Amino acid sequence: MARRRRGRAIDGILVLDKPLGTSSNHALQQAKRLYFAAKAGHTGSLDPLATGVLPLCFGEATKFSQYLLDADKAYDSTFVLGQSTTTGDAEGELVAEHDASAITKAQIEQALTAFRGEIEQVPSMFSAIKQNGQPLYKLARQGKEVERKSRRVTIHSLELRALRLGAKIELDVSIRCSKGTYVRSIAEDLGKALACGGHVSVLRRTQAGPFTLADSVSLTTLEALKENDDLAAMDQLLLPADTAVKALPEVRLTQSAGFYIRQGQAVLVPKAPHSGIVRINLETGEFLGVGEILDDGRVAPRRLIVTSG
Repeated sequence: MARRRRGRAIDGILVLDKPLGTSSNHALQQAKRLYFAAKAGHTGSLDPLATGVLPLCFGEATKFSQYLLDADKAYDSTFVLGQSTTTGDAEGELVAEHDASAITKAQIEQALTAFRGEIEQVPSMFSAIKQNGQPLYKLARQGKEVERKSRRVTIHSLELRALRLGAKIELDVSIRCSKGTYVRSIAEDLGKALACGGHVSVLRRTQAGPFTLADSVSLTTLEALKENDDLAAMDQLLLPADTAVKALPEVRLTQSAGFYIRQGQAVLVPKAPHSGIVRINLETGEFLGVGEILDDGRVAPRRLIVTSG
């Protein structure tokens, strides 16, 4: 017999503004505890150094977390040129230092052009990518280094917002990129291109999929509401599960078609897309889940919301 989960059966998405110095999983566990939630998961790790948008899925919303994992992201970051660290960020030990005072703004702007569009990245040894079931960062902490395959990612935009020249150069950048992009790798590779070394000193995620900092809530806010036993106000901060898949094309079903979809059967929907994954709603607007267009044009259920009804 399956063990019953402890906690409240709540559904929805909390856009957390992850604080500095804590892991994504620790932030998730804190939020889960504050909500006394039975089931929760995050949608892609942020390093302890990083702050900002971290969508957390509760209950039935966890079924759609993959769509947020796969979504584009945006970051504001500060790169330091003239210093290299073991981890590619400010948490690592300084391993090399070079005088960067001869480097000009024009050289930096020219070097940045190579990091726009589709690029190849070799993931850092301090990334969460797994090799033979082991996260790379755990191997790195054991002093081990393994060969990593390069990955193709897309940098949709890379904007230089501010520049502070000197023996150690600081540049503030805004980046919009595809999933799987490592900002620290951009900083390190920029430092290599300019022959001076580089690392990330500040990293803030400003957007993940449809969610921005304007949607986010801090753990401090949640803790204050919990202190006042205001669970209703906390629950009001949760966004509906379908916000994770708003980018998908929508199909609307009659109550009858919705009944058959809920039984796991494919249904024919007039004017549905010809292929791909779709968001399924009833004509009343109720969200049922996501489906896939079959070769014969019918919509088959793939991930459905389970309701108490």
